[in-house]
Amino acid sequence: MANNYRGSEMKAVEVENLFFNYLDKKEKILDGINVTIRKGEIIGLVGLSGSGKSTFCHCICGIIPKIYEGNLQGTIKIFGIDIENMKIAEIASKIGVIFQNPDTQLFSPNVEDELAFGPENLCIERDEIGHRIKKALELVGMEKYRYHNPNELSGGQKQLIAIASVLTMQPQILICDEIMSQIDQKGVELIKKALIEIKNQGKTIIMVEHNNSNLNIADRVLLLKDGKIEEIKTRNE
Repeated sequence: MANNYRGSEMKAVEVENLFFNYLDKKEKILDGINVTIRKGEIIGLVGLSGSGKSTFCHCICGIIPKIYEGNLQGTIKIFGIDIENMKIAEIASKIGVIFQNPDTQLFSPNVEDELAFGPENLCIERDEIGHRIKKALELVGMEKYRYHNPNELSGGQKQLIAIASVLTMQPQILICDEIMSQIDQKGVELIKKALIEIKNQGKTIIMVEHNNSNLNIADRVLLLKDGKIEEIKTRNE
């Protein structure tokens, strides 16, 4: 796959001098992080368990400190806007998060209802919701399952529906928190194919991963270690 993200200078995420520790701990889990993620990149984020990968992602999407409290210093910008000046709903309109276990995200009796839930809560018009559902399902290759019960799907298919349900909110950044860890190889390949298609739509993807073989679709791989981030891999031109 051609590495075309360098053609865009737009910065999706800018993190400058980020420090963070939880209220019950003096030790900083994030200790002076500086990183820029460009629009249209797939970024792999790796590190040992407990190294702060999820904490870093929670900072980017505003969960920290707006929901989970702690001592945060530094600047985080989303498309040039400091998230300190953004409400959580505004951040959520730009950043979508997909979790490890799709069963924690899927609760509707059929796929269509699942994908409609987010836009309906934003009072989006019905025709527009239908358009978003169709587009999202096409993007992840799940069009024929529109009226299925998610409980009847495989693990990989459920995860694709979880991704599609986030896409109907039209975020520009996706954070994928070890979304392939509980999926068989067939499902993994389906998910990776969908992520590439999403990247090709100009969206930015941050993949938190523990399995290096899943990072072959990443443009860059970042290592979080001792509270700092370093780049350990760049896709060859």
